[in-house]
Order: sequence, then structure tokens, then C-alpha cells
Amino acid sequence: MNKAKLGKRILILGSPGSGKSTFAVRLAEKTGLPLVHLDKEYWNPGWAKMPREQWREKVPELVSGEKWIVEGNYAGTLDLRLPRADTVVFFDYSRRLCLWRVIKRVAATLGRVRPDMADGCPERIDFEFLKYTWDFPHTQRPVVLAYLEEYKNLNIIILRSARDFKEIFGDLTKTGGNKNEGEKQRQNRRGNKRNRG
Repeated sequence: MNKAKLGKRILILGSPGSGKSTFAVRLAEKTGLPLVHLDKEYWNPGWAKMPREQWREKVPELVSGEKWIVEGNYAGTLDLRLPRADTVVFFDYSRRLCLWRVIKRVAATLGRVRPDMADGCPERIDFEFLKYTWDFPHTQRPVVLAYLEEYKNLNIIILRSARDFKEIFGDLTKTGGNKNEGEKQRQNRRGNKRNRG
């Protein structure tokens, strides 16, 4: 990362296919902050939805800690998450790009459970979800932006293109663990060399 100044309680929002999950994983690797994928928490096996009241009881528990990254849009619970956050990263990408990425993702992982999804929920062809992705700029985006205006005291980062991402976060999408893990690996290599000598 280069220009981004992030806090310790980070919300990652955006359309399906915008890159939220990949970014969240990389950010967690770099910072060491615990990561929560809301899809893993919301869905039950067989793609059964959690009842609304139960979900709204659970979300405050997910953001009760002092350090976290929470990835997922779920605009219906922004009122519970935003008061606890200090930073918001909103992927405001075009719907054509997001829809194309969703289609590619489905093709690549069809029938398998993604790492960011709940157990028992294998990737599937879901036309309702594709429509949700296409309609996101008209249905969900205004809701998100209205909330961000209400909580403009937070550190809010809105990304509208890959160029925006690169300018702000630099090489964050490159693979690799956090600094502590990298240092441990270097120490292990030095130790192995000494043992061989």
C-alpha cells in the first residue's frame, strides 16, 4: 500500500464482482487484521437465508471487536456497521465490469464452495443474482452513498476504476503474507542455512 491511511475497523463495500473479497483477503494478509466475510455468516447450507431478525442480532456481534475487516455489502445492516467503523472502502465500479467478473467467477468455480462463502453453498448459476448485480447501480448504490454522506466523518475511500485502486493501494493485489510472516520466513531460511553449515 502507499497512499491509503486505513484504520483498524474497515468496511469493504461494493457490487458483486467488484473485487471486494480478493481485496479483503490481501488487506488482511498485509495488516494482520481479522477478516469477516458476511456471506459466510449470512448463508446457511443449501443457500438458505438467515431470518432477518436473527441476522440483525448477529451483525453487531461481528463488529464488536476493536480490530477487524468486514467484507460484504448487505445494505440492510449498514446502520449497524457504520457506527463501529473508522474506515470504508467502496468499490464503485461499472456494472458491465462487475457482471462480467461474476460470470467468469461462476464459470470458474461452478459446483464448488468459494473460500469467502458459507459451507454448503456451492457456486451456482443464479439469474436473480445476475440481475441484482446488473441493477446494483440503481438499487443499492444510492443507498450506500446516502449512508456514506451521513457518516462522512469516517475515512471514506471510493474507488471507481482500477487506476484509482492502483494509485491508492499500490501493489496490494500481489500475493504474499504480512510483514511479520515474511520476517518469520526470512529468519527460518537463515536458521536452515546455519544448520546446514
